[in-house]
Amino acid sequence: MANSAQARKRARQAVKQRAHNISLRSSLRTAVKRVQKAIAAGDKAAAQSVYQESVSVIDRIADKKIIHKNKAARHKSRLSQQIKALAAA
Repeated sequence: MANSAQARKRARQAVKQRAHNISLRSSLRTAVKRVQKAIAAGDKAAAQSVYQESVSVIDRIADKKIIHKNKAARHKSRLSQQIKALAAA
């Protein structure tokens, strides 16, 4: 347990920040799932529009360093590949 006043305050702040980060990470997962659901439905136009919205969410969370920028790029790349494959099929 924290012994100094400064350490106690940092512990309180860490709890609040962790809760905020968890909510941001949850919104990222929701955005990715929305794209995957649109892809599963087979509607390319809808998938592309949802993908564009999700890209901004993914980038925003990567900019805040909630996830690594390479992980954000990997998510975007895989979703984009799936949308492109939808057109070919």
